[in-house]
Amino acid sequence: MKLLGHRLTIGAWIGLIIVAVNLLGAILAPVIAPHGEADLVGDVWAPPSADAWLGLDNLGRDMFSRLLYGARTTIGLALLITILSFAVGITTGFTAAVVGGWADMALSRLVDAVMAIPQLIFALVILSVFGTSVPVLIVTIALLDSTRVFRLARAVGLNIAVMDFVEVARLRGEKLGWIMRREVLPNAMPPLITEFGLRFCFAFLFIASLSFLGLGIQPPYADWGGMVRDNAQAINFGGIAPLIPAAAIAILTIGVNLLVDWFLSIHSRAHGEGA
Repeated sequence: MKLLGHRLTIGAWIGLIIVAVNLLGAILAPVIAPHGEADLVGDVWAPPSADAWLGLDNLGRDMFSRLLYGARTTIGLALLITILSFAVGITTGFTAAVVGGWADMALSRLVDAVMAIPQLIFALVILSVFGTSVPVLIVTIALLDSTRVFRLARAVGLNIAVMDFVEVARLRGEKLGWIMRREVLPNAMPPLITEFGLRFCFAFLFIASLSFLGLGIQPPYADWGGMVRDNAQAINFGGIAPLIPAAAIAILTIGVNLLVDWFLSIHSRAHGEGA
């Protein structure tokens, strides 16, 4: 099988299967899940059985059902955050690269100031002040993550902005938005697509980390980081409840990175052939 005109490697196949299974589970959660995400169906930390394939959690809720619903929440929010961060980061990064001068200086210094503060600490402060609602969570992580996208978009955009076809577009009188959308963006897609996968993993893990600390998705909604926190005490009794969502987080991260590595390899190969 080929994807984007290139044959999939074994690693890419594994990554594609992992990502596809997770996406299908998230999309079809209401159909697949035997119980609701907040339904109490048995004893606390009951072991796996025919009725509860992965056992029950700290309140007696079905782990399999909550894993599926948690995928909807965690993956959906991570994807939304990544899209928003790329919209902000690419727009500001390309603006800095194409306009240059004071615009580049102002945007770059602003990004440097934000990046000087550790992201987790910055997020904890903002969420403590403005609350842990989903909109605040999305905007906070997206804006923090957009600084990384800005740096890449600006670096790539600077190389493209000096090309002859961009100068011709300027001489034709094309506006800034047109130049960024029609001239710069298409030529910057390979590294941006690769970065999208990496930024998705970061947003995914960041949401899980905040939820584990109690500042992410709030109960009764399921998310994988919160499930690890809620069931952490099960380890003391020999239970595996916290290991299940932790394994789900690790496996999806590995799957996305396998696809990113494959895309990086074909991009590097194409770049080498072009040179």
